[in-house]
Amino acid sequence: MFDQVVFAGGGNRCWWQAGFWDVIRPELNLKPRIIAGISAGAATACMLYTNESRWVMDYYAHALRDNTRNAYWGNLLRGQSVFPHYRIYRQALLDIFAERFTSLAQAPEIRIGVSHLPRWLGARSAVAAGLIAYNIEKYVRKTLHPTLGQALGFHPEFVTAQECASIEDLADLILQSSSTPPFTPILRRNGRPVLDGGMVDNVPVAALDSSPGRVLVMVTRLYPRERMFVVPHGEQQRIYVQPSRKVPISSWDYTSPSQMQHAYDLGRADGEDFLERLPRLMETAAHLAR
Repeated sequence: MFDQVVFAGGGNRCWWQAGFWDVIRPELNLKPRIIAGISAGAATACMLYTNESRWVMDYYAHALRDNTRNAYWGNLLRGQSVFPHYRIYRQALLDIFAERFTSLAQAPEIRIGVSHLPRWLGARSAVAAGLIAYNIEKYVRKTLHPTLGQALGFHPEFVTAQECASIEDLADLILQSSSTPPFTPILRRNGRPVLDGGMVDNVPVAALDSSPGRVLVMVTRLYPRERMFVVPHGEQQRIYVQPSRKVPISSWDYTSPSQMQHAYDLGRADGEDFLERLPRLMETAAHLAR
């Protein structure tokens, strides 16, 4: 039914995608050929093909049980990182994929996006410019597919999970796709600094093949659009789905693992609703394809 699927970024909000996918995948017998993902959306896609969501939520409940703050300002005096996110996230990726890394070879091709910095800006200036542009798009323009980052000179690169030779390579790639200072350091790929793939587009449709067919696009935040809508693109019909309400967890909150369950449950409920509405969406897609 869906030859290609997009997992938008969103940090912890991507637990909504996990719940949504766990409901619709068995009902529709989904076997996509290509998955495009950004940041935690890419991590979620890889997780869904290597582990059970319940196991991963239990892992995070254990890993975060002693983390009471998202910022430890006293670490400034000790010359240590104020934010615990990078350390926790990297270890989580290594642990989550440890036993099942090789199973990704049988998964769909998972294309993971990173953003390369404008050549005319230094790393620190590019980070500041990128974060400003990102927040303007997110909070002011509320555009589904932003353009400011590309106008500044940010450009994407997509690397498949299957190209990673080791768990460490995959963890590094996902972290590069998630690179959002100050929660993470500025990371480098092949010696070049990169930022979160969302600096170019948090909903990475640019990674898709142009082949005909239907594409499922799962976003993680609310846009001023219908909750489910079809966008024709050449011979493709892209079906966008957004949460029915704000996902009840912050992207970089590492103090409330219990909220992951609430985000996941919302995704499951929205997945059930999607299955009920799907016949009507298919009719719309067919009509637009004529």
